[in-house]
Amino acid sequence: MTAPRPFRLGRAAPGVPVRDLDAALAFYVGVLGMTETFRNGDPVGFVIVERDDAEIHLTLQPSHRATTANVLHLMVDDAAALHQHLQEHGVRIVKGIRDADYGMRTFVMADPDGNRIDVGEDL
Repeated sequence: MTAPRPFRLGRAAPGVPVRDLDAALAFYVGVLGMTETFRNGDPVGFVIVERDDAEIHLTLQPSHRATTANVLHLMVDDAAALHQHLQEHGVRIVKGIRDADYGMRTFVMADPDGNRIDVGEDL
């Protein structure tokens, strides 16, 4: 196999399926402090939210059922502060905060649809 020609990959924006856009926005905007930057459809079926370098594409899928797989990995600069903030807002923590042997402080939370979000901070 030959090596691919050099190219640069840009910022990735994961698509997250949700059953209820209003509930999802209450979480991503209201709790995580993201900003809605784009919406599409009539009725709306797609919304982009952003904060700092993070961009998430919320896609309406009324029959969506969450799995045990993480839908995205969110890098932060203070995992403990975010963890505390989420607890104060009643967000479900799936896996508690810990310092992993691979050099990250990490935990897993769930959005209102049960989508698992792995949070990490480089130590």
